[in-house]
Amino acid sequence: MIEEVLAKSILRKHKKIDSWFLTHYGINLYRGCSHNCIYCDGRAESYRVDGDFGKDITVKSNAISLLQRELDPRRKRKPMPKSFMLIGGGVCDAYQSVEKKYELARKTLELCVKFKYPAHVLTKSTLVERDLDLLQKINEQNKTIVSFSFSSADDKISSIFEPGVPSPTKRLETIKKMKDAGMTCGMFLMPIIPFITDKPEILAETIKKGKDAGIDFIIFGSMTLKVGRQKDYFMKVLKKYYPNLLPEYEIIYSQNSKWGASDYEYNKSLNQIFDKIATENNIPKRITPYIYKDIISENDLIIVILEQLDYLLKLKNRKSPYGYAAYSLSKLKSPIKDFSANELLKISGVGEVSLKLIQEIIRTGTCKYYENMMNYKFATA
Repeated sequence: MIEEVLAKSILRKHKKIDSWFLTHYGINLYRGCSHNCIYCDGRAESYRVDGDFGKDITVKSNAISLLQRELDPRRKRKPMPKSFMLIGGGVCDAYQSVEKKYELARKTLELCVKFKYPAHVLTKSTLVERDLDLLQKINEQNKTIVSFSFSSADDKISSIFEPGVPSPTKRLETIKKMKDAGMTCGMFLMPIIPFITDKPEILAETIKKGKDAGIDFIIFGSMTLKVGRQKDYFMKVLKKYYPNLLPEYEIIYSQNSKWGASDYEYNKSLNQIFDKIATENNIPKRITPYIYKDIISENDLIIVILEQLDYLLKLKNRKSPYGYAAYSLSKLKSPIKDFSANELLKISGVGEVSLKLIQEIIRTGTCKYYENMMNYKFATA
């Protein structure tokens, strides 16, 4: 069932820049998603999506008129923070089937062209090819990133867990088309489905196919199962196709965490496998600064690099102070470069090593330690 509603607002401002997507804002044009991915945490009660998540789709019919006002810089007392406008993610895929009729994603891209905002699209749908003309215009004005979500590159597995989605093979073909058109493209390899798509040979095949398609980076994450609708729905499908795995799932999701996280030891092992394969394929494990350093502010650049460095260290099971330092720095209202070394050292989480990294980022737009951890020779164009 499709229901049209009037929304009160569309842009959701984050407390700080999101270092995964490089955005200060979330945009959900729809609620519910006909892609009906079995593992989607959009089903969780915390998102407050009513009805059958994969069938009952809510269309925010006034989304574009609201966005027109919310994005118009002439209506702002102070400029919006510089970042990408993320189209997709959250509780829907902006390019699900109803987009063919309503074209809310396309009209959002038209607003990005009009107001000259860079755009980051995250989708599982090949329908995004329809809007290549607008994506190219945005890329010429500022920058466009087009990212595709995968749980693996295996078409058979995808048909079970992503029943309303174009096959991984078709998504990879769309990535190639986007790359040929000059787009920056990423693979969001998440969620990894435990004991199904986490096998080293499947991970290696997926990452290799992504590299062959031309991806510029890869974002990796394990699967969450929040107690309630999400977990119940997933386990019902798992019982049908992989009943032998039920005991394994009860073990790694036994803690019933608020965020639906799986067992720490399982995640540690999974991260090590991914890190090894991505390193062997020389693919950045986060979006690299040359893609976005001219888009976001210097403060946000420092925050993003520190948060990414924090992730890269934890991926290797090493402790890191950099995430805490980034969080503390995100509270500052003034340019970080205006603070003296002594003033920065008084900020929670900032020590002598963090200070040197911050100073190097201010001077160069990156830092060697971060580049070495990424294990990738940064492009400069």
